[in-house]
Amino acid sequence: MYIVNLTYLKPMPEIELQLEAHRGFLDHQYAAKVFLASGPKTPRDGGVILASGNISRAELDALLTQDPFFIHDIASYAITEFTPLKFHPALAEII
Repeated sequence: MYIVNLTYLKPMPEIELQLEAHRGFLDHQYAAKVFLASGPKTPRDGGVILASGNISRAELDALLTQDPFFIHDIASYAITEFTPLKFHPALAEII
């Protein structure tokens, strides 16, 4: 499982120009059951994506290059990989 920590590299007006395309990218990954949760950080200087461990780190890295935020050099990505040993039973099939 992965925590993807995005940090914005551009001012908010530039972020907002790509926000709809970024959300489309997220929607596609939700449909593929790769992303489990996402949203902006508080304060709004970036965002967080929780990604399934059903893909490899190399696959996740390649996938993130398709994000409009990456393509337009709007955000940087820091990825933390972890192995959940304890979790709510409702999550068993998706993590």
